[in-house]
Amino acid sequence: MEEKVMRTNQSNPLGEIEVAPEVLEVIAGIAANEVDGVYAMQGKFTKKMKIAFGKPNHKKGVHLTSDEDGLKVDIYCYFKFGVNVPEVAQAIQKKVREQIFHMTDITLAEVNIHIADIVPEKTSFQDLFDLDREEDEEE
Repeated sequence: MEEKVMRTNQSNPLGEIEVAPEVLEVIAGIAANEVDGVYAMQGKFTKKMKIAFGKPNHKKGVHLTSDEDGLKVDIYCYFKFGVNVPEVAQAIQKKVREQIFHMTDITLAEVNIHIADIVPEKTSFQDLFDLDREEDEEE
């Protein structure tokens, strides 16, 4: 099975530079989490993730696709209650686009934000596990 890789925009006389898609997903996940107003990223919690809960999975809630238009990133996240949704979504788009370009020299065609839910102030992190469980049951 051939692993997909992304090539940077710069030519390099020393050889090729290839970036695995998982790296781009991690960069996008970390960048999105750093934006004020983002409560958490959406993701399916597997048994392995629950066992290794001490290590965050930065690529959860981030899906990368490539087609004839270019490289697209879909980000699924929970927002904090009371934030200006369009402003936070645009801040995520800007931050993700800038970080991917800054770190890899790859330009994204699209950064799509999907707001899974608005989380009230007094919601515990355990309640997010319950939200993921409900999504699994619906599928």
